[in-house]
Amino acid sequence: MLTLGIDFGTSNSAVAVQRADGSLQAIALEGNSTSLPTALFFHADDEHVDFGAAALQAYLTGAEGRLMRSIKSLLGSKLMDEQTAINGRPTSFFDIVVLFFRELKTRSEERLGCTVNHAVVGRPVHFVDDDTARDALAQATLARAAHAAGFDTVRFQFEPVAAALDYEQRITTETTALIVDIGGGTSDFTVTRLGPGRRLSGNRATDVLATTGIHIAGTDFDRLLNLAEIMPLLGYGHVDASGREVPSAMFFDLSTWHLIHHAYRRQSLHLAKSLWTNYADINLHQRLMWVLNERHGHRLLANVEAAKIACSTTDAEAPIDVACLGDDLLASLAPAAMQRTLQNPLNDIVTCARQCVLAAGLKRVDTIYLTGGSSALRPLTTALQLALPTATLVHGDRFGGVAAGLAYSASNTETGAEAVHGALQ
Repeated sequence: MLTLGIDFGTSNSAVAVQRADGSLQAIALEGNSTSLPTALFFHADDEHVDFGAAALQAYLTGAEGRLMRSIKSLLGSKLMDEQTAINGRPTSFFDIVVLFFRELKTRSEERLGCTVNHAVVGRPVHFVDDDTARDALAQATLARAAHAAGFDTVRFQFEPVAAALDYEQRITTETTALIVDIGGGTSDFTVTRLGPGRRLSGNRATDVLATTGIHIAGTDFDRLLNLAEIMPLLGYGHVDASGREVPSAMFFDLSTWHLIHHAYRRQSLHLAKSLWTNYADINLHQRLMWVLNERHGHRLLANVEAAKIACSTTDAEAPIDVACLGDDLLASLAPAAMQRTLQNPLNDIVTCARQCVLAAGLKRVDTIYLTGGSSALRPLTTALQLALPTATLVHGDRFGGVAAGLAYSASNTETGAEAVHGALQ
């Protein structure tokens, strides 16, 4: 019986399966890529839906329709069952999640050549910080969506625990590791005892010493950088001649992946248009209206995200493409500016990581294992190394590690999130 390990991510998703012979197969979801951007584009002309990179490309090439990203961020909120207009038709966000899960299932089955009705789905340590009721609602909603997409059985595993199980396949000695999973929506941690002699143990829950998590991650970095570097070009923080600051709600919507569509609503456009009296520099207001009327919000945020990645990878200043604003504007992101803008959330993430180590009853760990799409952010890795200077820093598969671990955990019902949570009580 095959079981899909599904890492449904805020920014990217991945699927893997463990074959009967014990070998792992990462599922190619889009061409040869084993990760799929968690994005959908609903075409206005023929109601066709694109997924992943194809969805992003459809939007960026100017196709008429609606782009949806970061839908996982709505889990646990009242918005999940609310209706949104998709090409004039009311559609619930829950139905959009079901649609994406069904696409993951269909693509996986096409690659495997058989029907698969069982899944182990990754979940963050906390869908919602400090609210157990909403956290339980988020998991129940995700289970309901997976069932609606065609899965008969659905189990859950903490994402950092899954990453630990994947890392364990490649080590040859016993180690105590802090698993750091920095995704698009959450940062999750586990301290786990790992080793080649533990892989066949019937109950791994006792090897998981602590788990912590915080609802801060890659999309928050994008939002803060967009507000700092791009939104001032549209009037964010602008003060008029009387000393009044331009209202900021519009800019926060334009900088948050799953809220950008709010800025395009009729009432939002009417409000934005009326703000011209708050601008001492009318050019800023004209740029704002251009972005809203031409729906360039996702484009600008994607370009900020690209600059964030480039700046972190090269540790050098990276240009931000603002050509859609016209006026021969230039923008860039420097390492020092990125560090300054992200200092507070990075401090919160590192504090959460240290709390995980302390909750495990330890003062140090042997290894810091990094996974997740945002785990390569240079200011973050530097801060983690400073916080735990004796640990060896190991970079894992940023986009496929969690899915692989979910597939490995499918054969053991005693390593699921429920078992681990119970063992930590």
